[in-house]
Amino acid sequence: MAQTYQAQIYVTLRPSVLDPAGTAVQSGLKHMGYENVAQIRIGKYVELTLNADSEEVAREQLDRICDQLLANPVIENYRFDLKEASTSMGMST
Repeated sequence: MAQTYQAQIYVTLRPSVLDPAGTAVQSGLKHMGYENVAQIRIGKYVELTLNADSEEVAREQLDRICDQLLANPVIENYRFDLKEASTSMGMST
């Protein structure tokens, strides 16, 4: 029987990739007086719920989803946290 899992996915630029959005935010913060902010990197956060036969299958699916759609593997890294969803959060079909 399939289990419901909740995933939190974090996509960030690779350290070697320039982040113009982060640089702009850092500049804005300095103009606001926040001189103590050393570095800002902007990324994406995605939540999704999925049904899978096991946690291993869910992790394999999430790897493919991230690699094929949510992240550009050439310039971005991703990681995710996965947990079993409570029964009250089940997906409707």
